[in-house]
Amino acid sequence: MNHLISLRARVLPAVAAAGVLVPVVAGAAPAAAATAPQVSCTSGKAGLAAKLQRDITAALASRGGTIAVGLHDRTTNTTCTLRATTAYDSASVVKVTVLATLLWDAKKTNRRLTTRESDLATAMITTSDNAATTSLWNQLGVSKVKGFLAAAGMTRTVPGTGGYWGLTRINVTDEQRLLSLITGRNSVLSDASRAYILKLMGRVVGSQKWGTPAGAPSTVSVHVKNGWLQRSTRGWRVHSVGAFKGGGHDYTITVLTDGNGTMNQGVNTIQAVSKVIHRDLIPTSEAAARYSPPIQVKEASVPVPRG
Repeated sequence: MNHLISLRARVLPAVAAAGVLVPVVAGAAPAAAATAPQVSCTSGKAGLAAKLQRDITAALASRGGTIAVGLHDRTTNTTCTLRATTAYDSASVVKVTVLATLLWDAKKTNRRLTTRESDLATAMITTSDNAATTSLWNQLGVSKVKGFLAAAGMTRTVPGTGGYWGLTRINVTDEQRLLSLITGRNSVLSDASRAYILKLMGRVVGSQKWGTPAGAPSTVSVHVKNGWLQRSTRGWRVHSVGAFKGGGHDYTITVLTDGNGTMNQGVNTIQAVSKVIHRDLIPTSEAAARYSPPIQVKEASVPVPRG
């Protein structure tokens, strides 16, 4: 009997008791995949960590590429991670960091953005304008970007060199940290700065509103920034970061991917994960009321070196 109890304890996942954070990780994997990273979730809501772990894992089954996932819901104190510190080329996702750096730098001298800066910031986020991003990146310089990253605690993010901001190396942990600063009061970004970033992320043009918003209930506000980049090695990098509030929840999602054969492969992977996250957090929403991203997705190609 004791042997049976011991065996069951090893194979059954832990579940979350009410008000207690209990880690849940994927169950036993085949021998060939024994060393592969697994989705890990904790939650203050009973049963939620186990459900998210199971559903995110299922959403990723048989999908190609290398995928990293981050989720945090303030309301239920729920967190999920997969490959939290794996580095990816940022593509256009770094544009949120550029805007945050601009606002952080302006805050130090207690100044407002100029009309030029505001116009560039709007184009950079809402339409993913690359020329606007390059103008702001060059204005700030890598030293100020590094200064913001240090202040923000984004210790593993490495700015791109030679003006190639799209080759900034990012990871789930730091992107989730950035989203937490944008969505919660802190000493790095002023309340006005946070509201401005969220306003622009909420006004992204429809053709670029794919990725993490997939499956979000109509009762939830959506703020998103996406990016994609194709290179000769590791195929397509396709990423999406989003902040969501409503339906009794306040949560952020980061999904980073590379090694995709096509852009749509990466987009579909991100949206499969996002749909189950929204559904598990807010299961009462009618299916018809959930957001369906555009069929024809669009995003600006960022400048990179040849090769």
